[in-house]
Amino acid sequence: MLHIPSKFGSRHAVITTLLAAMLSTSALAFQAPSTGLGQAWPNAIDVSASPHYHVYVFVRDGIRYVQVNDLNGTVRAAVAIGDHEVLVLPVGVDAQYVSTSQVGDQTAKIAGNAETIYSDGSTQITAEPSSNGTVQLNIVKPNLCKDPSDCTGSVIRRIGS
Repeated sequence: MLHIPSKFGSRHAVITTLLAAMLSTSALAFQAPSTGLGQAWPNAIDVSASPHYHVYVFVRDGIRYVQVNDLNGTVRAAVAIGDHEVLVLPVGVDAQYVSTSQVGDQTAKIAGNAETIYSDGSTQITAEPSSNGTVQLNIVKPNLCKDPSDCTGSVIRRIGS
């Protein structure tokens, strides 16, 4: 019979344990935090595409929360994104200046001195500072309608399907 020395078995167990620990740690490093929304300096990674803003993403119960702060840490606004819907949250000094649009809408075009501050492949956020110190944020979400007749916003029930 083949006998494996105990030294080899214990070394194999140590290597396996270390490898599992490294993989689990790296998987945790890429998860967005679930707390900290509304804070000036949350314990989250700044994912901003602009040097003029800080953007933080939080995830809880399948909903993404995106918060925009200025360079001083002032919370400008936050939105919740889930199931292809965007909800403007009553958070931040510019919450009343947040608008949403879909790709292809006239309002979805970047105008004036607006700049893209966040984009994740499905949602884009632009910011346009105004002369009175407020910031107009526009959340652009993709147009997911494949058939224009299904884009009415109402539930369509197909008989026989």
